Formats: sequence, structure tokens, C-alpha cells
Amino acid sequence: MPAGVKKVSVLGVPMDLGASKLGAAGGPDAIRRAELIPSLERLGLDVEDVGDIDVPERPAKPGSPKLRFKTPILKVCSDLCDEVYSIHKSGRLPVTLGGDHALAMGSVSGTAKYYAGKKQAIGLIWVDAHGDINTPETSPSGNIHGMPVAHLLGLGDRQLASIGGRGPKVKARNIVLVGIRDLDDNEKKNLRDSGVTVFTMKEVDRYGMAWVAQKAIEQAGDQTSGIHMSFDVDAADPSVAQGTGTPKRGGLTYRESHLIMEMVADSEMLAALDMVEINPLEDVHNQTAGLASELIQSALGKRIF
Repeated sequence: MPAGVKKVSVLGVPMDLGASKLGAAGGPDAIRRAELIPSLERLGLDVEDVGDIDVPERPAKPGSPKLRFKTPILKVCSDLCDEVYSIHKSGRLPVTLGGDHALAMGSVSGTAKYYAGKKQAIGLIWVDAHGDINTPETSPSGNIHGMPVAHLLGLGDRQLASIGGRGPKVKARNIVLVGIRDLDDNEKKNLRDSGVTVFTMKEVDRYGMAWVAQKAIEQAGDQTSGIHMSFDVDAADPSVAQGTGTPKRGGLTYRESHLIMEMVADSEMLAALDMVEINPLEDVHNQTAGLASELIQSALGKRIF
């Protein structure tokens, strides 16, 4: 994280409205149970747990099949944007616990709004098995957790793309996707057309995580003042992260997951962090939430030696 930043605010978003499976709403509490707050305090950080964003009850009907549960998701993400912005204003680094990945429309927008107020830009490193760059027109499911990158680029639904202000929240050239291994056919075209940088698992396999992470940091940090990191736990292989709604074999190892977090910490560019898609209903003995807690610690400066 930025040099000298020692204050962290943790907030939860107990939402699974954007996902196909129920359960991610329990993610924030599961991560907290994995000793997150005391572990961060042991790193010498001033940690404030601000509680959870209010999430409406799941409506009986999802609304538009192309944008399922858009209305409550828009409300949650708008509130989250305001909260993240306020945390930045108070001189603290926001750590958002999810909850499904649709929440990043709010968290990243809050970070972008704060830096835009200082006439500065941010980069975004998106660690995920999926591209999350579908639009309502290309999504095969209508689940909004598959659309946040598109909306952060100013594409898709006008209201979702305008959370925290109109226009792209991050320039395409400063968005880097890492660990991708599961894309819809139309989503592949969206990715090619978008101009974002993509490191699939093929690049991780071929060049190693150290090379991929360094390139990601350089690209997201190029002419920006901070990097918002959004980590979907399904980026990790199910053998180490079973407790998620959309597991996909062939993901990041335990050490690869930690290494990218450690390298972002070393860069001193971290401006904000999301840890999402932890689903305790799919987990065993809270192991995935434990991994999430450990990864957050690595991103915030925990060292092996």
C-alpha cells in the first residue's frame, strides 16, 4: 500500500444478488471469523471495522432477465461507492469483503471518485477466473457479477455505469485481468475490443506469476497514483479455494495467489482492496475464508521474513 499508510478500514457487503448461487452473502462474516482483524492489527496497522453495507432482501422477482436484481444491486453499489469514498477521504485504506463481485462497481467507483477529485487516475488489477466484462446484451445468464468490468469501463447499463459519476472509472489501458481461464464466447470479443490487458492462466503457466504480477503492476501503475486490487477467490484453484460459487479447475496455486498480493504490497501502490465471492455454504471448515484472510494480510504487508 502507499508508503506511510498505516490505517485500514474493513467493510462488508453481504450480497449475493449478482450471483447464480446463494451463499456469498455470508462471505464477510466468514472472513472476519478467520481472525482477519486481529491478524491485521498484529501487522501494526490501525484497523477499523465499519460493519456492513445494508443489503435489501432478495426480491421475489429478479426484474429484467438481462439484468437480474439490478435495482437492489444499484442501491448497494451506490451506497458502497459513497462509503469507500468517505474512507479514502479520512486517510484510510478501504478493504471491502464480499459478497459477489458485482460489488466492485461500487468499491472501484468510490476509489476512482476520490482520486479524480485530486485530478489523479487509478489502475485496476482484477484477479479472477472470469473476465466479468459481459454486458446485458452479451451475458448468457443476466447475472450482474459477470458484468462489473464492463460497467467500470462505461459500457452496458447506463445507470450501473454511472455509479460515482459518468464515464469510465478506470482507463482501459490501466485495467489488468489476471488468472483468467473461463470466458463466454461473446465475452471474448468484448475483451478483445476493450483494450484491457489480459493474463490468462496460459501466461501464468508459461512465464510464472512473478513475471505476470510485475507486468500487471507496471501496466496498472503506469501514469496512475494508486492501484485498486479486486481479488475473486475463484481465481485460486478449487483445491485451495473450494468455498466459492463458480469454481473452475486449473487456477492459481496457494503460493501464486500469495505472490501477487506480496508483490502489490511491495510496490507501495495499493490504494484499495476487494476480496470477494467467498461462499461459506460451499466451504469446508471455513478454509476458503481463511485463505481470503491470509491473502488480505499479504496485500497489506505481511512478510515471510
